[in-house]
Amino acid sequence: MSQQQQRNRSRSKRRAIYCPVHGVYLDSMSQKYPLYASKPEHLQQRGFGRKTALTLVAHLGTVPITGEWLEAFWCDHCQRTEWYHVRKVGANAYTLTSAPEDLWLQVTGVISPTGNPTVGEFTRRQARQTRFEGVKDFHRIG
Repeated sequence: MSQQQQRNRSRSKRRAIYCPVHGVYLDSMSQKYPLYASKPEHLQQRGFGRKTALTLVAHLGTVPITGEWLEAFWCDHCQRTEWYHVRKVGANAYTLTSAPEDLWLQVTGVISPTGNPTVGEFTRRQARQTRFEGVKDFHRIG
Protein backbone atom coordinates (compact mmCIF):
# COMPACT_ATOMS: atom_id res chain seq x y z
CA MET A 1 0.00 0.00 0.00
CA SER A 2 1.43 3.39 -0.98
CA GLN A 3 1.84 6.23 1.46
CA GLN A 4 -0.92 8.24 -0.31
CA GLN A 5 -3.42 5.39 0.15
CA GLN A 6 -2.39 5.07 3.80
CA ARG A 7 -3.11 8.78 4.41
CA ASN A 8 -6.49 8.63 2.68
CA ARG A 9 -7.50 5.58 4.67
CA SER A 10 -6.93 7.33 8.01
CA ARG A 11 -8.73 10.54 6.99
CA SER A 12 -12.10 10.96 8.68
CA LYS A 13 -15.13 10.54 6.45
CA ARG A 14 -17.67 13.28 5.92
CA ARG A 15 -20.97 12.61 7.68
CA ALA A 16 -23.40 11.13 5.20
CA ILE A 17 -26.38 13.35 5.97
CA TYR A 18 -28.66 14.00 3.03
CA CYS A 19 -31.84 16.04 2.53
CA PRO A 20 -34.85 13.77 3.08
CA VAL A 21 -36.75 15.64 0.34
CA HIS A 22 -34.12 16.17 -2.40
CA GLY A 23 -31.41 13.64 -1.56
CA VAL A 24 -28.58 16.20 -1.78
CA TYR A 25 -25.80 16.50 0.81
CA LEU A 26 -26.68 18.82 3.72
CA ASP A 27 -24.21 21.27 5.25
CA SER A 28 -24.37 21.73 9.01
CA MET A 29 -25.31 25.25 10.11
CA SER A 30 -25.25 24.78 13.89
CA GLN A 31 -23.74 22.75 16.65
CA LYS A 32 -25.31 19.49 17.76
CA TYR A 33 -27.85 19.93 20.54
CA PRO A 34 -27.92 16.63 22.47
CA LEU A 35 -31.18 15.23 23.82
CA TYR A 36 -31.98 14.00 27.31
CA ALA A 37 -34.95 12.23 28.86
CA SER A 38 -36.59 13.69 31.94
CA LYS A 39 -39.74 11.55 31.84
CA PRO A 40 -40.05 7.75 31.71
CA GLU A 41 -42.19 8.08 28.55
CA HIS A 42 -39.19 9.52 26.67
CA LEU A 43 -37.17 6.39 27.45
CA GLN A 44 -40.08 4.05 26.72
CA GLN A 45 -40.39 5.59 23.24
CA ARG A 46 -36.78 4.50 22.67
CA GLY A 47 -37.30 0.87 23.65
CA PHE A 48 -36.74 0.87 27.41
CA GLY A 49 -39.12 -1.15 29.55
CA ARG A 50 -41.53 0.69 31.86
CA LYS A 51 -39.82 -0.41 35.07
CA THR A 52 -36.31 0.37 33.77
CA ALA A 53 -37.41 3.79 32.52
CA LEU A 54 -39.04 4.66 35.86
CA THR A 55 -35.95 3.54 37.78
CA LEU A 56 -33.51 5.49 35.60
CA VAL A 57 -35.48 8.74 35.78
CA ALA A 58 -36.05 8.32 39.55
CA HIS A 59 -32.33 7.81 40.23
CA LEU A 60 -30.76 10.16 37.69
CA GLY A 61 -33.42 12.83 37.11
CA THR A 62 -32.33 13.32 33.52
CA VAL A 63 -30.86 10.64 31.29
CA PRO A 64 -28.70 11.63 28.28
CA ILE A 65 -29.90 10.04 25.04
CA THR A 66 -26.95 8.85 22.97
CA GLY A 67 -27.00 8.88 19.19
CA GLU A 68 -29.74 11.54 18.91
CA TRP A 69 -29.59 15.32 18.65
CA LEU A 70 -31.09 18.39 17.00
CA GLU A 71 -29.08 20.21 14.36
CA ALA A 72 -29.70 22.84 11.68
CA PHE A 73 -28.74 22.03 8.09
CA TRP A 74 -28.57 24.02 4.87
CA CYS A 75 -30.09 22.39 1.77
CA ASP A 76 -28.53 23.73 -1.43
CA HIS A 77 -31.58 22.66 -3.43
CA CYS A 78 -34.15 24.35 -1.13
CA GLN A 79 -31.85 27.33 -0.43
CA ARG A 80 -32.86 27.38 3.24
CA THR A 81 -31.90 26.16 6.68
CA GLU A 82 -34.04 23.54 8.40
CA TRP A 83 -33.84 22.01 11.89
CA TYR A 84 -33.79 18.22 12.03
CA HIS A 85 -33.93 15.51 14.67
CA VAL A 86 -30.90 13.37 13.76
CA ARG A 87 -30.55 9.71 14.77
CA LYS A 88 -27.33 7.81 14.21
CA VAL A 89 -28.26 4.34 12.92
CA GLY A 90 -24.87 3.03 11.81
CA ALA A 91 -21.17 3.81 11.51
CA ASN A 92 -21.79 6.57 8.96
CA ALA A 93 -25.57 6.38 8.57
CA TYR A 94 -28.19 8.78 9.92
CA THR A 95 -31.95 9.27 9.74
CA LEU A 96 -33.45 12.74 9.69
CA THR A 97 -36.92 13.89 10.64
CA SER A 98 -38.18 17.43 10.96
CA ALA A 99 -37.62 18.59 14.54
CA PRO A 100 -41.00 18.64 16.31
CA GLU A 101 -41.65 21.51 18.71
CA ASP A 102 -42.03 19.28 21.78
CA LEU A 103 -38.57 17.78 21.21
CA TRP A 104 -36.98 21.18 21.95
CA LEU A 105 -37.99 20.65 25.60
CA GLN A 106 -35.59 17.66 25.74
CA VAL A 107 -32.52 19.52 24.43
CA THR A 108 -29.59 20.71 26.51
CA GLY A 109 -27.96 24.08 25.92
CA VAL A 110 -30.86 26.06 24.44
CA ILE A 111 -32.95 28.87 25.87
CA SER A 112 -36.64 28.13 26.29
CA PRO A 113 -38.72 30.23 23.85
CA THR A 114 -41.38 30.70 26.54
CA GLY A 115 -38.82 31.99 29.03
CA ASN A 116 -37.93 30.89 32.52
CA PRO A 117 -41.13 29.75 34.30
CA THR A 118 -39.83 31.09 37.64
CA VAL A 119 -39.63 34.66 36.30
CA GLY A 120 -42.71 36.80 36.87
CA GLU A 121 -44.58 38.69 34.15
CA PHE A 122 -43.38 42.06 35.48
CA THR A 123 -39.70 41.05 35.20
CA ARG A 124 -40.25 39.54 31.74
CA ARG A 125 -41.96 42.74 30.54
CA GLN A 126 -39.15 44.93 31.97
CA ALA A 127 -36.49 42.80 30.26
CA ARG A 128 -38.22 43.19 26.88
CA GLN A 129 -38.33 46.98 27.06
CA THR A 130 -35.87 48.80 24.83
CA ARG A 131 -36.46 52.25 26.36
CA PHE A 132 -36.81 53.28 29.96
CA GLU A 133 -40.47 53.93 30.65
CA GLY A 134 -40.62 51.80 33.75
CA VAL A 135 -42.26 54.54 35.82
CA LYS A 136 -45.62 53.60 34.27
CA ASP A 137 -45.42 50.20 35.99
CA PHE A 138 -45.18 51.75 39.45
CA HIS A 139 -48.26 53.34 41.00
CA ARG A 140 -48.26 55.61 44.00
CA ILE A 141 -50.27 54.32 46.92
CA GLY A 142 -51.89 56.74 49.29
